[in-house]
Amino acid sequence: MRNDDRHVRWTGIGCALLAVALTVLVVARWEPLLSLDGRIASDLHARAVADPGTTHVMRVLSDWVWDPWTMRILAAAACVALWWRGERRRALRVALAAVVASVVQQGLKALVGRERPQWPDPVDSAHYAAYPSGHAMTATVVCGMLLWLLPGATPRWAVAAAWAVAVVSVLGVGFTRLYLGVHWTSDVLAGWLLGVALVAVATSAYGCHGRTCSGRSPVSPRAGDPVR
Repeated sequence: MRNDDRHVRWTGIGCALLAVALTVLVVARWEPLLSLDGRIASDLHARAVADPGTTHVMRVLSDWVWDPWTMRILAAAACVALWWRGERRRALRVALAAVVASVVQQGLKALVGRERPQWPDPVDSAHYAAYPSGHAMTATVVCGMLLWLLPGATPRWAVAAAWAVAVVSVLGVGFTRLYLGVHWTSDVLAGWLLGVALVAVATSAYGCHGRTCSGRSPVSPRAGDPVR
């Protein structure tokens, strides 16, 4: 196993363990966590009510630009492109990651059954239970898988730009959910952690992405060449 694969797997394991610990604290209704969630939610909601213009921008970003269905459409487009190019294993891996993300988040919502913040003057609404944030988890999984699909020959500036867009999208959608008062901070944090763990599982086991670990395409030995 290459060092990169080890790092990805350990990152995934660490995020999964943190997500489990956070889930236990939420289910146990650990007072320090609930108190922190409440303070952050109250402060952000007060700002959202006081600034309708910013709140409108946040709703557009949350409900359209970074909506889970927008992210799933991006993943589906990537899968179609990969399938068309004959990279069917990678297409299936991306599709499976997106499906598993939906199943995990909806399963946890049903099991934990956490109520969303309630306000006398809400600025947005949301369905299903609060924990974990589906927006945060879906964005993390889709952006992570799309970064994984970047070709090895991609210029550094393009890789940096892709990472910047991904990081802004993942952090941004989490903030919009908090700002709009439809999630607690721990909901969003759980979505991020679970998303990173799932991306690590989906990508670290792939091997060398269809190439040898040296980065060169495998070549059949010529007659008479020693077998190495």
